Amino acid sequence: LFGALVWILVASSNVPVPLLQGWVMFVSVTTFFLSSFYLTLLITGLADRINTDWNFLDVFYHFLALLFYFAAFVLEAATTAANGGAHINLLPNSTDSILCITHPRGNIFTVLSYRQYSINVAATVFAFVVTLCYGSSMVMGFKRWRK
Repeated sequence: LFGALVWILVASSNVPVPLLQGWVMFVSVTTFFLSSFYLTLLITGLADRINTDWNFLDVFYHFLALLFYFAAFVLEAATTAANGGAHINLLPNSTDSILCITHPRGNIFTVLSYRQYSINVAATVFAFVVTLCYGSSMVMGFKRWRK
């Protein structure tokens, strides 16, 4: 569910930095559907009919999901942090606006509206939560596999 929330939040920010956030969208959508399929296999009992080592597959899947989601979390955090203090000010006694850049940091610089920035902060937090969830699931699956 948190992965779906990351997907929805990034999509609702209109993906202002497609080069970085494209990977975040790919990871969140792919892992959401793969995890839903995996859960459906387990709930319906179809996993019992397939002769394979489900404990190993569980650890392997959650390791890959952890790896991909950690990369997605880092890229989403980089997108959010690259805003660099840019904001839009309205000119007094006018309908015009001006872009104010206080100090750009690093090699990547994005100009996000306040709404986009807030949505990206929330997406970064939830991407971190999903990373922790996949990590803890991998650890529990590893303990189950080693028994």
